[in-house]
Amino acid sequence: MLESKGSKSSEGSCSELATTLKNTLNYDQLTNCMRCGFCLPACPTFRETGIEAESPRGRIALMKAVADGLMDPDYAFETQMNHCLGCRACEPACPADVKYGQLLEQARDSVEQHTESHRWWVKLARKTAFEGMFPHQGRMRLLGGALQVYQKSGLRGLVRGSGMMKLFPKHMQQMERILPDASYRGVVEQIGSVHPAKGERVGTVGLFRGCIMDVMFTETNKHTVELLNAAGFDVVIPESQNCCGALHAHSGEQDGARELAKRNIAAFKAAGVDWIASNAGGCGALLVEYDHLLHDDQQYASDAKWFAKRTLDVSKLLVEHGRLQSAAAAAAAASKVQGTAPSCGGGTAAATSAEVSENSAGCGGSCGSVSFASADPVRITYQDSCHLRNVMRSSEAPRKLMKSVANAEFVELFESDRCCGSAGIYNLTQPEMAGQILDHKMDHVKQTGAHYLLTSNPGCLLQMKLGIEKHGMSGKMEAVHLVDFLHERICKE
Repeated sequence: MLESKGSKSSEGSCSELATTLKNTLNYDQLTNCMRCGFCLPACPTFRETGIEAESPRGRIALMKAVADGLMDPDYAFETQMNHCLGCRACEPACPADVKYGQLLEQARDSVEQHTESHRWWVKLARKTAFEGMFPHQGRMRLLGGALQVYQKSGLRGLVRGSGMMKLFPKHMQQMERILPDASYRGVVEQIGSVHPAKGERVGTVGLFRGCIMDVMFTETNKHTVELLNAAGFDVVIPESQNCCGALHAHSGEQDGARELAKRNIAAFKAAGVDWIASNAGGCGALLVEYDHLLHDDQQYASDAKWFAKRTLDVSKLLVEHGRLQSAAAAAAAASKVQGTAPSCGGGTAAATSAEVSENSAGCGGSCGSVSFASADPVRITYQDSCHLRNVMRSSEAPRKLMKSVANAEFVELFESDRCCGSAGIYNLTQPEMAGQILDHKMDHVKQTGAHYLLTSNPGCLLQMKLGIEKHGMSGKMEAVHLVDFLHERICKE
């Protein structure tokens, strides 16, 4: 652990870290911050504490003070950098367009090179995860297989019944209860890597299957493929792709993130795709910034730009380029004459001209034979993925898709743009702050009276499941990935 500033040991350590920070931090971005304070109400940690240092403006001031030689980066500096969720809600709010997320990653990368605060088991866990597991898809599948055995063999019931889970912190016990069924066979192993479009072909999409996504949410990956096929896309899943590197980048492991990015770029470049689809906001946010991650790499800089500009969230891809939305809008327009929205699989609902107009906006392709319907009337709400909204800037596309579902009432969640507290592994490393943020989020969720709480990121989904369990809402509400909700209600004539 970094000691106080007066300690000789800490002075040397701080001095080395200060030098690294000065050489790493983008000084132009530091000086772009005008200290206007627009970021303050957007920042979850500042809203919780009211402390200036807990805000983006405060953290940038700390970074700049180090870069200017006005202070040494001590343990308090390290703690403050790690206390940020990295949700990047400050970026859309910033009139100067400060790239706070990039500054944060640069600061964390520098800290990790010099930190003495990690205990031996933390260092071992980080090395195992970032070097031994995430970069290797085969090992991730083995992890999925181990979880599958635990969940299906009766071992889980034995562990819970014996009280062994009480040995773990409360937040770990809660997370264990809401883990989805894992699988040792990912999407490629289950359905193959090439899937032709249904009907008129729009283009070729490469699916980014992710690492955790592919072993914990395999069905969502499969459903993504089927939605894209129905919307007119050929789908290929490059088998040589690997982890996106987001957890590495957010945790100060920039070199590891760059290596993973290079492998992914090579895999999708070789596949010759028109677009790259992401169904995880956290992954997609780094994928679209591969050009920044590798901007100093002469060999990969050009291909990184090629990759970044072709990456879209699956919802935006469906809305802007696919045939699903145009079919739904045409069906809704036809129903306007009859006074009801189309029913497929049972059920009808009123369709207003405003809804038809909104659903039609920005949708390409010809009218196909696909639309969405709900057999029973349902109420749905949506929690934005921070990285999908703030980095990929895609918040309207998911809503257009949800409003296309006949017999489903969409209710906007108050402060849906506020972080839920998941933030990658933040809910594991900072459980107290994550818990506070989640509790406030669930207060708003309850007010919607929704049957389904939808989101577009696996981390957010687990956090929402945790919130439902903690607040006694199980049986009344279900947290579901947007793709899974739409897939269940896809309607083919």
